[in-house]
Amino acid sequence: MFNFERLTNRLQPKTNYNMEKRIIECVPNFSEGRNKEVISQITAAIEAAADIKLLDVDPGEATNRTVVTFVGEPEAVVEAAFAGVKRAAELIDMRQHKGAHPRMGATDVLPLIPISGITLEECAVLARQLAERISTELAIPTYCYEAAAKNEERKNLAVCRQGEYEGLAERMNSADSAPDFGARPFDEAMARSGATAVGARDFLIAVNFNLNTTSTRRANAIAFDVREKGRPVREGNPIIGKIVKDENGEPVMRPGTLKSTKGIGWFIEEYGIAQVSMNLTNIGVTPLHIAFDEVCRAAEARGVRVTGTEIVGLVPKKALIDAGKHFLRKQHRSVGISESEIIRIAVRSMGLDELKPFIPEEKIVEYMVSETNTKKLVDMTCSAFAEETASESPAPGGGSISAYMGALGAALGTMVANLSSHKAGWDERWEEFSDYAERGQALMAELLHLVDEDTEAFNRIMAVFAMPKATDEEKAARSAALQSATLYATQVPLKTMKAALRVFEIVKAMADIGNPNSVSDAGVGALAARSAVLGAQLNVKINAAGLKDRATAEALTAEAEQIAEQAIALEAEVLKIVNEKIG
Repeated sequence: MFNFERLTNRLQPKTNYNMEKRIIECVPNFSEGRNKEVISQITAAIEAAADIKLLDVDPGEATNRTVVTFVGEPEAVVEAAFAGVKRAAELIDMRQHKGAHPRMGATDVLPLIPISGITLEECAVLARQLAERISTELAIPTYCYEAAAKNEERKNLAVCRQGEYEGLAERMNSADSAPDFGARPFDEAMARSGATAVGARDFLIAVNFNLNTTSTRRANAIAFDVREKGRPVREGNPIIGKIVKDENGEPVMRPGTLKSTKGIGWFIEEYGIAQVSMNLTNIGVTPLHIAFDEVCRAAEARGVRVTGTEIVGLVPKKALIDAGKHFLRKQHRSVGISESEIIRIAVRSMGLDELKPFIPEEKIVEYMVSETNTKKLVDMTCSAFAEETASESPAPGGGSISAYMGALGAALGTMVANLSSHKAGWDERWEEFSDYAERGQALMAELLHLVDEDTEAFNRIMAVFAMPKATDEEKAARSAALQSATLYATQVPLKTMKAALRVFEIVKAMADIGNPNSVSDAGVGALAARSAVLGAQLNVKINAAGLKDRATAEALTAEAEQIAEQAIALEAEVLKIVNEKIG
């Protein structure tokens, strides 16, 4: 039977206009590292459950444990994770399990990690929901750890896993140690599956800092200087003196300078250099660029120099964007440049390509999961875009062109801001213009996104026309879907109008206080922004005419009219400034 509710939900306009795709990573650890067939069946269940991308499968024979890494949109990742837990419980009998790594269940741990478009707190909510579902539907006792923990003590995974699998029976009988979900007396089903810990944590970056020395001792000394744990306090000689111990007989530690880091020094025979090898366990506390700067400082204090950096595995895009902006700001340069250029600055500043080429498409998580097969208008050349527009196809049309004109207006304002930030004699104003450039870049990105979204809105309407209409039910579903798609097609150009209107703030400021040699560029930016607003307004009007809900239609067109009036007035203000300066 035709699912009307599902279709109308799919066609409903989105209320979250954040263009950053929501991506999370999941790294479940399964208690099987030797039987390839079992591992294969678990990963197959993960991939079959939802639209995710499997990045890595890392089995360990000695640990008898496999670490699986996959990414995708939150809902898909959660579904795939559940499928993996379910299949692992079916295939792994914990009564037979032996391995070197601590463990308490067939799926031992399952962390959710925010990558983009989602917060750690949101991942924690998803983790708790998943934990409850695992306990309810699979009868597997489940603990919540790190950001998902229900109390401070259980943030520590070791607390949740205390006693490991062999201690589960006893823990089930204690209110203090019972799981967060699924507590019950130890039974045969639990004996087979064990328990699971579901958590939420920040992305862990594994990074090696290359040194111009072959000395492991020097590398270790630098690592101990900066890692959170630090080094033992010694009596007398700080290197060979007797280690000071506390009342419990544990070494007294002098903390290092970087929070949320682990580190050690080693010699890499392959490269013939020593490295400081670090895990950045919370990049919100200690970002990659801060770790780099601090290791450079500590190395220099010991007569050693950092020559480059090696990222082990993948890295979130934000880590490199933040790094690139950090190094630009240190140079008093504008950060309002393209994403690719910012990443290039980060790569060169930290020497990420010293040992081997750093290929962003292969090292950045978001690029790894990008939909490379999806054809986007904004990825076309200028001539190809024009030719596509001129073809007999009705899309792209005026809506996409309006959004593109708005993007060009924002680009011109951004250009003037960047030129102003780098103008000789204006060095003290670099940050002022950098702020304008950064805002201009964000507006340009938003409007470029709307180029394709407007065409998508048109395509949704066309898809409705292909729906069946043989029965009354099908006709009703088709009619409702058409109204939903039409509403969406009306709201998209209204979004274009709102975004293009914000362009005037940039171009007006640049016409007024920016580099006077580029004042005409600011004027052209204003002309483009006005055209974008008025062009998108035409699409609001024509699409609103197809809405049966006249109150909504009139409200949308009235809002569009107000924006158009503001755009016309602002264009006049900008052109007045421009013409006065041109003379």
